[in-house]
Amino acid sequence: MTRFRPCIDLHEGKVKQIVGGSLRDDGKGLRTNFESDRSAAEFAALYRDDGLTGGHVIQLGAGNEEAAHAAMAAYPGGLQIGGGIGPGNARSWIDAGASHVIVTSHLFDGPLFRIDRLEALAHDIGKDRVVADLSCRRTPSGWAVATNRWQTITTYILSNEHLDEVARHCDELLIHAADVEGQCRGIDEELVAFLGAWGGCPITYAGGARNLGDLRLVEELSGGRVDLTIGSALDLFGGTGATYAECVAWNRR
Repeated sequence: MTRFRPCIDLHEGKVKQIVGGSLRDDGKGLRTNFESDRSAAEFAALYRDDGLTGGHVIQLGAGNEEAAHAAMAAYPGGLQIGGGIGPGNARSWIDAGASHVIVTSHLFDGPLFRIDRLEALAHDIGKDRVVADLSCRRTPSGWAVATNRWQTITTYILSNEHLDEVARHCDELLIHAADVEGQCRGIDEELVAFLGAWGGCPITYAGGARNLGDLRLVEELSGGRVDLTIGSALDLFGGTGATYAECVAWNRR
């Protein structure tokens, strides 16, 4: 069954919704859909009280550790943490209350995938604590994993073979469709169907979700094997397409 997965995106210590791909090192061109006056810990407590599991907290750049730690403390064991995760801090985040660490850029040396780094991290903290982030952009060669705030297009193309390779060393996959992230114009249906047909481990897809109908669509396209994060369209984040209450009710079916 496809589940709604909650999120907390952090930028400069604030809970925000940012259009995918607009976050750059020079700060130019940033497009922010929403900035909350509620803290990350308040969102975490809400998800805890409503029994939502498997949500992710993503640190978008520096200045977010204090807010992220507060979220982990509010919902110990209930949230995953991503953003700048590597061997030097992965275990400390688990100790701080994260259920999993989400690893992205550490898995790449420039555009090249480093399976040895994923293997080492899984050995250190256990594969059941690792989520591999294979967020991607469309290219002529297929869906290419994008790192460095989705600015660097790698040579690692999503394929059954590559997904099998990664899944041997992690518990879940997180995949943002960066080309549609934050735009509320609809999911990448082809990507969701591809991920569902593979179905080798739990997957959370994010990008473009508009309303509750997209939860139904993801369930249909993936055979219930892919979960969905709804961000900018959600009323919690200033959206009008979907209410948080109906998403919680969806998970309780």
